[in-house]
Formats: sequence, C-alpha cells, structure tokens
Amino acid sequence: MRVSVRLVPLVRGLVGTTNSSFSGALGTVKHESSSSLFRLIEPAVLEGGADGQGPVFTGTSVEPGGTTVLRCGRKTDGSRRDPSAADAERNIRQNGSDRECQHALQRRPARLRRDLVQPGGTAPCCHEHNPSIRVLQWNILAQALGEGKDGFIRCPLDALNWQERKYLILEEIVTHRPDILCLQEVDHFYDTFEPIMTSLGYHGSFLPKPWSPCLDVEQNNGPDGCALFYRSSRFSLQAVSHLRLSAMMLPTNQVAIVQTLGCRATGRRLCVAVTHLKARSGWERLRSAQGADLLQSLRRITSRGGGQSEAASASVPLVVCGDFNAEPSEDVYRRFSSSPLGLNSAYKLLSSDGQTEPAYTTWKIRPSGESCSTLDYIWYSHDALRVDRLLNIPTEEQIGPDRLPSYHYPSDHLSLLCDISFREEPHRLSVTAALDQ
Repeated sequence: MRVSVRLVPLVRGLVGTTNSSFSGALGTVKHESSSSLFRLIEPAVLEGGADGQGPVFTGTSVEPGGTTVLRCGRKTDGSRRDPSAADAERNIRQNGSDRECQHALQRRPARLRRDLVQPGGTAPCCHEHNPSIRVLQWNILAQALGEGKDGFIRCPLDALNWQERKYLILEEIVTHRPDILCLQEVDHFYDTFEPIMTSLGYHGSFLPKPWSPCLDVEQNNGPDGCALFYRSSRFSLQAVSHLRLSAMMLPTNQVAIVQTLGCRATGRRLCVAVTHLKARSGWERLRSAQGADLLQSLRRITSRGGGQSEAASASVPLVVCGDFNAEPSEDVYRRFSSSPLGLNSAYKLLSSDGQTEPAYTTWKIRPSGESCSTLDYIWYSHDALRVDRLLNIPTEEQIGPDRLPSYHYPSDHLSLLCDISFREEPHRLSVTAALDQ
C-alpha cells in the first residue's frame, strides 16, 4: 500500500510557522507489557511539494486500513529545512503508543541545530559509482546508568524517562539515516533497537559487557553493550567477530564488534568496528592495553581477507568507532594514530590545521564537578578512504548551562557523523574513466 502525505510542521507546545525546520518522527505499532516494540517507516521519496508548502513524503504503510496520520515532529533550533530529515508524519495504526510518541517529541525543546560541513581542501565526492557512506557513532547513555548511577545533578529526572528519551534517540538516528550505525551503552537492544532497525532495513548485532554496571541498578533492562548496524541495501555481511578485549593477557569487561562488509555499489570491502573502552581516570594503562588488543585483532581479521592472500587483503579499509574514554593526550589515542593500520581521526578535519580534535564530545555535570572532554572518535584508513562531510559540534550556547543530557538532547555524549567514500585505486581508475565516457 503506497501513500503520499503532505508534511505539516507542528511545534511542541507552541504556535509555529511552516517556515521553521522540523525533523524526526517515530511510531509505535505494538505494546507488550511495560516494553514498547515500535516501528519506523523510512521515506522512500522526500521531495519538494508542487505548491512550495513543504516536501511530500511517500512511503509504505505498516498495515492496511485503520491508519491515522501521526504528527509528532520536533522543531530544530534553525530556520532552514533539512531535506534529508525523516520528517514528522507517518501512517500507522492509531493506538496509545502513537500518542506516547507524539507527546514525547512535542513537549521537548527544539533539537540542536547541527550542519554537515565539508573538510577544508576536499572536493565533494558525488560519483554515482562510488557514493558516500554515512557513519554515525554515538554513546546513547544506558538507561539504567542515566537514571541510577551516573548522577547528572543538573538534568531533571523526568528528562531521562525512557518512554520519552527513546524517541529522541531514535529521532536523531532517523533524521541522519546512516548507512552504518555504531552505538555504545545500549541496554534496550532486544525490545527497542533490534526491532526498529530491522524494520528500517538494517541488520546488526549486539555484544553486552560481561559484567555490566547496569545490572547493579534495580529494575534494570539487562546489561549494556555495543551494537553495530549496517543498511542491508548497501552492504552484505561477509564476516563478524565478537571480541572481549584483554589487557596484560587477562580478559576485561570491555568488548568490541567487528564486521567485514561488502559494498554493493562498488564491490569493495569495508571492515567496521565499534568499541567502548574502560571509563574513569586512573585507568589509562588499561585503556592502552585494551586498544593494543583491539588493534592486534583488527590486523588479524583484515589479514584473513575472506580466504584471500594477506597482500590482497591488506587494502581492506577500516572504520573504527567508539567511546574510547580517552583524551587525545592518552597513550591509547597515540596507539591508534600511529598504528601500522594507517588510521586517522575524522573529526580532526574540522579544525583549521586538520590536526586538532574538537574541544569536546561530551559535557556533563556530576556531583564530582563539571566534565568537558573529547572521548569519542571515528577512525578511518586515510590511504583508502576519504572524508567528504562531517556533522559539526554544537556550541556551548546551544548545549546550554545545564550541559548534557537535557530535555533537548538525550545523551551525555554527542553523536558523531561523517560521510566517507572509497579512494580510487590505481587499477580501478581506467575502469571508472571508461564508465564515465
């Protein structure tokens, strides 16, 4: 069943105008006791309307009949519409969950306005045979930790309510529509992220921490861990490894997922990893050892090359995403930046010299004080991949005096996003030139 729906902007709790920018939109199709299993519908077409009053959404309804238009958009803090955003309306069955989604998004303040920017000195890549690959990295804040252990003293408890916060997390993901999604501190994988991402055309896997601190919190939803999703229309899964990271020959509580993907558009392979290293100051040596173990595993995995020779597999590019819990001054950062794998940190490219990380990727206030740190990274093989665009970092003014998380942003860590593409290999240049003629 195909439907076309005019997008009607709706401001939460305020009278707005159709000139403002709106995004998001999530729907719930099923309730099971206290957990919500809900489904998103991805736009198949998003284009300007004939009368200039906004884009027209064309998608597929979840179920025929008994549907209603759900208006649950959220105004952004900018005035321009993002044409790539999955905007506010979906055709889904009317039930209490629809109202929950609508209420959650409309009562929250405006979303942070963040723009995609092009690194200096690079030309945009728009080759039809080598489309950009969008990678989103995000520590989404485990629900049990946010409500039970992390002590965000300037964040009201009701801002952390999962029945509302989950929609803000999903709104961020759906708005950017990544091809690869790397998440940490996921403690609602099976009841939330797996069914939703599957319905959106993603495949993925989850690896919990062996001794998750979430289990120490009453009424927890199970252990937290890492999740790695890829869009199945763009990639095929060739291999996956679930790693428990070691330090000094001993297993630790930190994990990593590594997937080797085949790119359908280019025929090339991409190895993607997600991890979350040990938190807190005083554990720098442990983080360094965990990083060394991960790098060793990545060298081993890429050298296997799916049965190819080591020389042939050496060209398999890497993308490594994670919350490293380490500032750029730490040894684990130096390990990655000087690794024989040839990795570079994508977000350094936002700086004027291309060598400086952002001032922060997390900013929070706990009983111990205020913490403003750069802990999250997207590493990539700079000889085989290029960064075409990056999602910029919001300003201190945008974040606000109470820092993160907050009513307008659902995690204490900022999402990182970059569009990457394969660099042309010498033996492919003649083929590409022939295709362009």
